[in-house]
Amino acid sequence: MDRRMRAVLLAALVALVAAASPAAAASSLVLPRSGQVGLGIQGQFGTMLSSGGLGEEFGSGGGLTVKVRYRMRFERAIGLTFGMQKLGARDPSGRGGAFDSIEVVAGTPEVLREWLQLNTAGFEFYQLFDTRDRTVKFISAGVGLTQLSSHLSSGETQYPIAGDGVYVSLGAGIERFFYRSMAWDLGLTYMGILHDQKLNNDFQIQGGIIFYAAY
Repeated sequence: MDRRMRAVLLAALVALVAAASPAAAASSLVLPRSGQVGLGIQGQFGTMLSSGGLGEEFGSGGGLTVKVRYRMRFERAIGLTFGMQKLGARDPSGRGGAFDSIEVVAGTPEVLREWLQLNTAGFEFYQLFDTRDRTVKFISAGVGLTQLSSHLSSGETQYPIAGDGVYVSLGAGIERFFYRSMAWDLGLTYMGILHDQKLNNDFQIQGGIIFYAAY
């Protein structure tokens, strides 16, 4: 895992610790209303089960997610989610699977498949609870597209035989407001990635911050 990814995960850990500590006085809070839009960023760590074409080759790693969340009436919200996740190879070899086998040329360094990158873009629906409290709970469901690529030790990028995939997601989490319309955004997400007619199961823990614009 590179330094940038470690920094993302450290930021997410700091957010989790800070959420458990006393925050600013309740009088400084301005809770969002229906019609307001929130913009958030989260660090995440995910693990893919060893099933499906992708899960057999790749395991766990960190990532980054950007979310746009629109508050609606009746304690509901909708939003867009854009994510990037890197999962390390379980066995960094050139054997086939979801990807073409790596051709070995005599007299050249061995080329290994190092990690998988998942780029996702999707739509989410949220059911909110306790929206008049400083700690808002929610459950979510989403659907979207997944762009896949494998990065090789030679510096090249390899794309899967069957192309990109789609996903569905289920999640739960909290928004913990600490100042004005800013909140810690913490959650757990299951993502089922359908690729090459196989289901890959990815579980993520996420932590970051969200800000609701006032108007």
